[in-house]
Amino acid sequence: MTKHLESSFINLLEENQNILHKICSLYTEDNETHKDLFQEMVIQLWRSYPNFKGDSKFSTWAYRVCLNTAISLYRNKKKNITTVEWDSSFHRIRYEEYNPEEEEKLKFLYTAVRQLNDIEKALVYLYVEDKDYQEIAASLGITEGNARVKMNRIKTKLKAILNKKGGI
Repeated sequence: MTKHLESSFINLLEENQNILHKICSLYTEDNETHKDLFQEMVIQLWRSYPNFKGDSKFSTWAYRVCLNTAISLYRNKKKNITTVEWDSSFHRIRYEEYNPEEEEKLKFLYTAVRQLNDIEKALVYLYVEDKDYQEIAASLGITEGNARVKMNRIKTKLKAILNKKGGI
């Protein structure tokens, strides 16, 4: 790939890496697994980047690739994930350490969300990120109406989980 393509990818990734960290928080429970999943998502984004046409925002496309990566890696509830070799060119990406204290208020919610299935987790994540239903649908590959119905069912399910645990 060209240097321009690589440079463009690195800039977009640095601007949007918080997306990856938040997805990692939904699908992992420890720092090492978080870092492994982060690395795997970066690799999958890089592999897919030449096919990114810009029809949607980079963030929407990144959500889709990263959520699919996380869901496929954790579909069988694996504790250890198999990763591919880290390309040395990625060492130039400025990695910002994820600060769990910043997300402390969401810890209780994350515990409840982890009880949802993989697609429900992804939908909640996008909803919490203030994505509209059109963008949620595009990220998950479902219709906008389906996204609305699923979200209403998930809200009911989360209320029941939170009420059972003492709620927020």
